[in-house]
Amino acid sequence: MNYTKLSAEFSVAAQIDPADIEFFAREGFTTVICNRPDGEAAGQPSSASIREACEQHGIDFHMIAMQGRNVSPEMARRFHAVVDRARGPVLGYCRSGTRSAILWEIATEGHLPL
Repeated sequence: MNYTKLSAEFSVAAQIDPADIEFFAREGFTTVICNRPDGEAAGQPSSASIREACEQHGIDFHMIAMQGRNVSPEMARRFHAVVDRARGPVLGYCRSGTRSAILWEIATEGHLPL
């Protein structure tokens, strides 16, 4: 499973599968943020299935779904709060990882009021 580290506390990945959570737990991730709406593509694992796998491995799960590149101030605030309160490294995922990276940049670089 590939992921890209954007900072010491945050990495991004393309769509993950429940079976990938064991790998991310071994990598030390303590929190997963889903930035992809359920049902966006056929065969996409549901956020509920990812959440269940996270719970089995002691990883916190949060759903902050983005449509395209649209980021609201509330999304940025929620994202910032999750990353800020995480007890270790955070993984954000979406279809390709791009939306997660955009949200991280906006939330951490102050492009929107937090």
